[in-house]
Amino acid sequence: MGENPAKSHYAQLNLGEENEMEIFGYKTQCCRKALCIAGYILSCGALLLLFYWKPEWDVWANCVPCSLEEADVVLLRTTDEFRIYSRKNVTWISVSGIIKSRLDYPSFAEEDSIFSKALMKPSLQVKSIQVQKIRYVWNIYAKQFQKVGALEDHHTCSAIHTKFGSGLTCSEQSLRRVICGPNTIDVPVIPIWKLLIKEVLNPFYVFQLFSVCLWFAEDYMEYAAAIIIMSLLSISLTVYDLRQQSVKLQRLVESHNSIMVTVCRNKEGFQELESHHLVPGDMVVLKEGKALLPCDAILISGQCIVNESMLTGESIPVTKTQLPQADNLKPWKMHCAEDYKKHVLFCGTEVIQTKGDDRGVVKAVVLQTGFNTAKGDLVRSILYPKPMNFRLYRDALRFLMCLIAFAAIGMIYTVCVFALNGEEAGEVVKKALDVITIAVPPALPAALTTGIIYTQRRLKKKGIFCISPQRINMCGQLNLICFDKTGTLTEDGLDLWGLLPSEGNCFQDVRRFPADHSLPWGPAFRAMVVCHSLIVLEGKIQGDPLDVKMFEATNWVIDDSSGHQIEGQRSTHATVIRPGPKANTASVDGITILHQFPFSSALQRMSVIAQETGGEKQAFTKGAPEMVATLCRAETVPSNFESKLLFYTAQGFRVIGLAYKSLQSGKQSTDLTREEVESDLTFLGLLIMENRLKRETKPVLEELSDAHIRSVMVTGDNIQTAVTVAKNAGMISPTNRVILVEANKIPGSFSASVTWKPLKENKTEDDGNLDSGSQTGRRIRLAAEPGQFHFAMSGKSYQVVAQYFSHLLPKLLLNATVFARMSPSQKSSLVEEFQKLDYFVGMCGDGANDCGALKVAHAGISLSEQEASVASPFTSRTPSIACVPELIREGRAALVTSFCMFKYMALYSTIQYLGVLLLYWQLNSFGNYQFLFQDLAITTVIVSFTEAYPKLVPYRPPSQLVSPPLLLSVILNILFSLGMQILGFLMVQKQPWYSKTDIHSACLSVNNHVENSSSASSLGLHGVGGGDPTEVDNGYKSYENTTVWLLSTINCLIIALVFSKGKPFRQPIYTNYVFIMVLVGQLGVCLFLVFADIDDLYSKMDLVCTPTTWRISMVMMLAVTLAVSFLVEEAIIENRALWLWLKKTFQYHSKSHYKRLQRVLEQDSAWPPLNETFSLDAVTVSVEEDMGGHSNPTFDSNEDAL
Repeated sequence: MGENPAKSHYAQLNLGEENEMEIFGYKTQCCRKALCIAGYILSCGALLLLFYWKPEWDVWANCVPCSLEEADVVLLRTTDEFRIYSRKNVTWISVSGIIKSRLDYPSFAEEDSIFSKALMKPSLQVKSIQVQKIRYVWNIYAKQFQKVGALEDHHTCSAIHTKFGSGLTCSEQSLRRVICGPNTIDVPVIPIWKLLIKEVLNPFYVFQLFSVCLWFAEDYMEYAAAIIIMSLLSISLTVYDLRQQSVKLQRLVESHNSIMVTVCRNKEGFQELESHHLVPGDMVVLKEGKALLPCDAILISGQCIVNESMLTGESIPVTKTQLPQADNLKPWKMHCAEDYKKHVLFCGTEVIQTKGDDRGVVKAVVLQTGFNTAKGDLVRSILYPKPMNFRLYRDALRFLMCLIAFAAIGMIYTVCVFALNGEEAGEVVKKALDVITIAVPPALPAALTTGIIYTQRRLKKKGIFCISPQRINMCGQLNLICFDKTGTLTEDGLDLWGLLPSEGNCFQDVRRFPADHSLPWGPAFRAMVVCHSLIVLEGKIQGDPLDVKMFEATNWVIDDSSGHQIEGQRSTHATVIRPGPKANTASVDGITILHQFPFSSALQRMSVIAQETGGEKQAFTKGAPEMVATLCRAETVPSNFESKLLFYTAQGFRVIGLAYKSLQSGKQSTDLTREEVESDLTFLGLLIMENRLKRETKPVLEELSDAHIRSVMVTGDNIQTAVTVAKNAGMISPTNRVILVEANKIPGSFSASVTWKPLKENKTEDDGNLDSGSQTGRRIRLAAEPGQFHFAMSGKSYQVVAQYFSHLLPKLLLNATVFARMSPSQKSSLVEEFQKLDYFVGMCGDGANDCGALKVAHAGISLSEQEASVASPFTSRTPSIACVPELIREGRAALVTSFCMFKYMALYSTIQYLGVLLLYWQLNSFGNYQFLFQDLAITTVIVSFTEAYPKLVPYRPPSQLVSPPLLLSVILNILFSLGMQILGFLMVQKQPWYSKTDIHSACLSVNNHVENSSSASSLGLHGVGGGDPTEVDNGYKSYENTTVWLLSTINCLIIALVFSKGKPFRQPIYTNYVFIMVLVGQLGVCLFLVFADIDDLYSKMDLVCTPTTWRISMVMMLAVTLAVSFLVEEAIIENRALWLWLKKTFQYHSKSHYKRLQRVLEQDSAWPPLNETFSLDAVTVSVEEDMGGHSNPTFDSNEDAL
């Protein structure tokens, strides 16, 4: 073969995607398999269980590595830090039943598709694997597994129209159906027995089973039975919960699996079939009326209006246009760039309205089916959530390993003690194994998730839904939030403030709304009437809020009864706009919108082709003023265009540019390309919209600022408007200066330049919205202070800096607050760049344009009415940013709860472990009911109910378990517990009434005490009844046992109280009424056991009677332990000032990239440069020192002198 075998054994699946994996090829060997089967039998299934937990060991034991081509088993490994393995069997799909004869070969062989490349001749089989519900087939030529169920990306626009425009033949469709599988998002309800087995085989329950068997062997019957009942209850609750989730998810998807669709068959015409028969490449005909989409499809003729709220959370109708018939060789997605989604109808969304092409039909080519679709992607993200917070998980495992090592020491000690005292070997083994069941709490990893579960419930009550609970702990670490502007920081609906018309390259007087209704009939008015993508739905105008406000100001109406408009000789479905009852007199009956080029974030504009009744065709364009001006003829753009634009944007207005041109009557409107329509336009003027801040915006941003959480604005709006809104919202203080970073690529060359200049302040004194002169003077005086500046840049500049000045980008990001005119992909890229600087980034925006950034961020919050959207892990039903601090508060509370539970579980098992080891010294242990009381009563302490503290403090909880304060807390409390138990153990032996053999000596010796007479005599009678005072002793009763058990039991309650941390991240502990009641109840029972002298109870609990003075001594020991623990926790562990002082003393600096960079820049007097320009040539010097390639010699040259 001539290939490197190691290379052909390994490949990557879904390269560059979110679910990227490594894949390894293996071949099963019979002799290895036989040995493994023998191992399963000899180990009584233990080896099989181990292989179930570790699928990679299973593959390594049963198989030998081979090339992926020869493999019958593949091993998959995730590429994240968790590196989770999974095993998949290779299956063969036979298509010989479809391809009847060799004559059918050519039609498949000629096709440049994965279906012909995967077909093995002459066996007519296809090799496949299924991973996370997606099928992959083996490409014989590329020698790799390739995804099926999606149309290949290499098709050009014209190829999609020509190859698939007339539909697939029946044989092609059948072949694709067999290879791709059905077009269903099938989430079967998992049978209860399967869920039960899966849950029972969890390592936690297997460990419990091992423990229970051991306890039965040691005659701990009642205790073992109680643990079995508790485990069964826990398993039942988990299985019920999983079953409910499974049913809920199935209901979410079942409606899309059986829809009737009309498909066009090549040479056979149209036919109706069920949607689960659809395959990529099928031609679907969309009929009039509402319909749910059962697959992702590319629109190739006509136009659709779709409700995509299921995916994006945005309930604004979206217009979809047909894929252009471009003849270039670029793949269709590359040709359409970021706007490819404008031609794609997504699965699970609803088609509200269709507009046919010249032949009156709306056709679409199936792009993706089943779990490959957008809806399938949402369901898969719920079925296979990405594990988060690797550090916490890793630390928990390390801690567990330490406890196992700790238990191993105890085992050695146990073996030595019991063996030296001549115990039987079997008894020694049982006692040694018992140590492990005590020292290692198997519920430790589960304790980390309890905080998350309760937090998720609290968030749901507050209208915040979460499809990725693992990210809740991440929210507690957020220290930078990116906000979209429109609809997030500002009101969704903009108010129309005015129109600044332009005639003959001069601006006219501004026309204010609503006062000035006398808007004259002309091109600017016509643009306002037709340049939008509004629709009438159930008698109500719907669409973009900006479009709605603009259209309503004209007093015209959309005639929703409009049918077909004759254009030339062909008929087409079109929208007709007519003057309303309140409209000014117009010279026309109506205007027909013939064709629409929807708004594109990348192009920053939209256009329509319209025609007055009996008039000529005209094109109207509206969009970003800077963009519209570049498309207009220079002589039509006023000379003072930039200063006028600055005047309005500096006041925070949203400004829209309008333009138009007349079209020649020769060409059909649908045949015109966007480039032809949007060129040589005549500039019409500026539409000025008032963009008000939401009521909650300013207080929320102030709260985040007080908590030292950075706020950054990432918007598609004009930079000046964005800066003004940032100032009004409090993101930029009035005393801070704003530095505009402009980067330009020199056309036709590889060079680029970057310029830093102060943002122009509009000096108009008469406008109340602008700064007064005194404030401006104050700003200039403060400009020299370090850290008192903010960078602002546009998407274009960001792109150039990222591409050509990558070493400058981190420096700019440290102080950048406003990013304007950002495209969706630039928003995602920005979030990733912030993450590279070790920021924990949150993103808050709408689900449509910010979808990518919401997914990439550590916590993406979509403001939407939907419960779950594919756009982001968190969805807030309340459309305001008030959910951001709420989520951070709850995240911090969940993180602290996880740590408290972790500390408590570790300490609880350690206290019990120390007590048992002490008693082992005397060949004694805790009794049956003693273990039962400790485990059942004490571990029911409910810590997780404590709610989040309402105020956000200016620091975050620790992000890792292995942090000095947390470790010190655990170690000191272990020492306090050990000290107290040893003190009690030794002191009881020194008491005058103490006897090693007679367990009633204490109470008998104090018979003369009135308070003890009755109990002592009854105990005496009880003990002497048979002539043998130790008759009722079952081997556990002793003064040491009673002392150590009572001390350790109450010590667990002390620890629960001390570790129930309230402020600053959670409410004070007394607000958690359930916890306080449980704690007080348990403490009452324990104190009752200390002071009660009820014979039967003491006998049952294996306790012995001790004098009251000794009982008081024990309570005093416990009180001292509580005081010392509480004091240490408050004065040392939680003393933030002390830890900061220690950090300063030992010169400990944060390892976060952005912190290191801040320290470097503080020493740099040349930063930030002002009114300076640097070209690419000036910074091509290699810079690898200092910040690992992030420093710049131009600015760092004087650092050595400092």
